[in-house]
Amino acid sequence: MKIARRTFLKQSMIGLGGLLLGCRRQTESQSAAFWDPYEKTSLGRTGLRLSRVGWGTGMKGSRRMSNQTRLGKEKFNELARGCFERGVCWFDAADLYGSHSYLADALEGIRREEYVLVSKIWLGWGGLPEPERPDADIIVGRFLKELRTDYIDLVLLHCMAAPDWPDRHEKQMEILDRLKTQGVIRAHGISCHSLPALQAAAVHPWVDSIHTRINPFGVQMDAEPDQVVPVLQEAHRNGKGVIGMKIIGEGAFRNSPLKRSQSVDFVFNLGCVDAVVVGFESLQEEEDFAQCVRQTPVRLPAASSA
Repeated sequence: MKIARRTFLKQSMIGLGGLLLGCRRQTESQSAAFWDPYEKTSLGRTGLRLSRVGWGTGMKGSRRMSNQTRLGKEKFNELARGCFERGVCWFDAADLYGSHSYLADALEGIRREEYVLVSKIWLGWGGLPEPERPDADIIVGRFLKELRTDYIDLVLLHCMAAPDWPDRHEKQMEILDRLKTQGVIRAHGISCHSLPALQAAAVHPWVDSIHTRINPFGVQMDAEPDQVVPVLQEAHRNGKGVIGMKIIGEGAFRNSPLKRSQSVDFVFNLGCVDAVVVGFESLQEEEDFAQCVRQTPVRLPAASSA
């Protein structure tokens, strides 16, 4: 049933977004009164476990730069280490952001099994300084060197928008599947930037995990929330990991504690978003967001695991 946007937003604002959902599952947080930003959660059926909040390194990212890398190595290191020490155990990178070597330096000396690395392959025009787009095995090989690691936990095709992306990138998908079999990567998927691309990802058997734009206001999203949420429900029922992006509207709610709180309440209580990634630019922003999460009640009803 299509839900009017006004009704949808009204329900989300009072924390009843869970009533809209057809998917219900037992989560690790249901025994607690409030959400824990650092609690470990399972990412779909990938076998990966990660903190509910991850640090994104690609705010305003393009041409191998981002707001995070523009901080400089020293401040980047302080921010990455600070997030890790507080309980953030996974880091979201991409070729487009140029953050691989920064993360490698920041995480040096920490046991590899203590953190989760996510990166993304850019296959589109523009975005990167060079025009060449080598195959995924060449690209991932370079990622491993830049990150100074033997494996990457999750590799995504970046910014998929075309509805036929599985046909367009079938070769790269086959290569990533082979790399997963070899243990070079542990899971693969896409980051979505259109509703048709998201709909394709929700049902495609190749997809292990999806990065999706989600907040109750429709800001910087692929479509209105009442169109996106049912697709995320379907993806989650199909065992896909679901990671929420743009929960603060790409910074639009940064200075609005009310909207930030409403968005956290809405997204965390959907029941079909495993974790969220936020591009903190300071430790104060991380602390403010974590505190917001800690003040958000768990509203999901108990149910058998999906």
